[in-house]
Amino acid sequence: MVLNTSKVALITVLLLFNTVFLNAAETKEKEKKESFNAKEMIMHHVKDAHEFHIVEWNNKPISISLPIILWTNKGLSIFSSSEFHHDDSGHQIVEKDGNKFVKLHEKIYQLNNGSNSVEFNKEHHPENASLPLDFSITRNVFMMWVSVILLLFLFITSARKYKKSKDNVPTGIAGFVEPLVVFVRDEIAKPMIGEHKYEKYMPYLLTVFFFIWINNIFGLIPIFNGANVSGNIAFTLTLALCTFIITTFSGNKNYWKHIFWMPGVPIPMKIFLMPIELIGIFTKPVSLMIRLFANITAGHIIILALMSLIFIFETVWVSPVSVAFSLFIGIIEIVVTAIQAYIFTVLSALYFGMATEEEHH
Repeated sequence: MVLNTSKVALITVLLLFNTVFLNAAETKEKEKKESFNAKEMIMHHVKDAHEFHIVEWNNKPISISLPIILWTNKGLSIFSSSEFHHDDSGHQIVEKDGNKFVKLHEKIYQLNNGSNSVEFNKEHHPENASLPLDFSITRNVFMMWVSVILLLFLFITSARKYKKSKDNVPTGIAGFVEPLVVFVRDEIAKPMIGEHKYEKYMPYLLTVFFFIWINNIFGLIPIFNGANVSGNIAFTLTLALCTFIITTFSGNKNYWKHIFWMPGVPIPMKIFLMPIELIGIFTKPVSLMIRLFANITAGHIIILALMSLIFIFETVWVSPVSVAFSLFIGIIEIVVTAIQAYIFTVLSALYFGMATEEEHH
């Protein structure tokens, strides 16, 4: 198992190295006299995009385009991201439905009426363009759909296996899914929430655990070109908000009493603790959001930074060190994909347990 994991990590690092190398080569060709910008390259790979950029071939990008869906003051505009031809300079204008659009740093702007080019201020922000409502299918959104389809396939297939089995012995995919479900139930839900109250929270806990884990794994596969869903702050914010809402509405009388009027302490201390406990209600989901986002993003940034050393020092002699350390971080990343899913699920279950805990006499 360790050997197979190492092979997967090695292949991942080598493919990632190939992607970084080709993108760096393209950057250096376009900017002959400018030095390699490691920060720009790293942020380009970490942030979301409107297409899956696979590789450069004969100075032409090979990519999978995704639909761009914009709501402007003139109505709905739908077109393919290939219209921009990977030109992120802001000079190429796409005209659709009477509107003029430009793409700057993966953000699509609508030019004001009468404008034929982008005008920038001192901070290099567009002055004659505005942001329309963007409902585009980005690569992170696309990969979330893929994750949902995969989850439905896993659980529906497992349920059918159990239905057909006479002795309830899991086989095939069900044999893989059942130990994980039992683990979440026996090691997370029951200890954190309680034997009598855990069942109604199991669907959410299982969904969160598998959804985060699968998306983390997809984020390590280079062919998806860094579709790092868990490294998107909006994604982690949404999950944390779901946990916050469930916790808030699950809170019983004992839970709210401990927040607004802590029992068993002097009245001056009750008044002192109340604002602290109120702040704690909101800091818990914030910590969930930042923890998942930071841990997943940090691993990708470290690997890309290590690969960037080759181009910063402009010598291949650095490559053995960069690849070796990247391989080490890649193996850690494989473990982190499951650990972060586990931590998010554990903390969510812990908050549910705190909200539903009965008063002890």
